[in-house]
Amino acid sequence: MIKILLACSAGMSTSLLENSMNQYAATIGQECEIRAMPSDQAKEVIANYDVCLLGPQVRFMEGQFKQVAGNVPVVVIPQQIYAMANGEQCFKLAQENIKK
Repeated sequence: MIKILLACSAGMSTSLLENSMNQYAATIGQECEIRAMPSDQAKEVIANYDVCLLGPQVRFMEGQFKQVAGNVPVVVIPQQIYAMANGEQCFKLAQENIKK
C-alpha cells in the first residue's frame, strides 16, 4: 500500500484532488491511502507517508516541508494538474517520486 499526503492552505481544495486520485487508484487496483490536509497539520504527520504533494498555493513552503520530511519526497503539484483536479496525473506524479 502506498501512502500519499496532499497539503494546501486549508486542505479544502486538495480534497477534490484526493477524491479524484482515489477514483483513479481504484480503477487500476492500487491499494493506497491518500489524505488531504492543511499545511500546518501535514508537517506534523509527513513522516507517516511515502510522498508529500504540495498544492501550488503553498509552493513557497517547499523548503520548510523538506526540512521536516526526512526521507519523504516533497513535490509541488504543477498548476495545470492541480487546477483540473486531474487525479490520474497527480497519482502518477506521486508514484514517480516515491523512493523505492
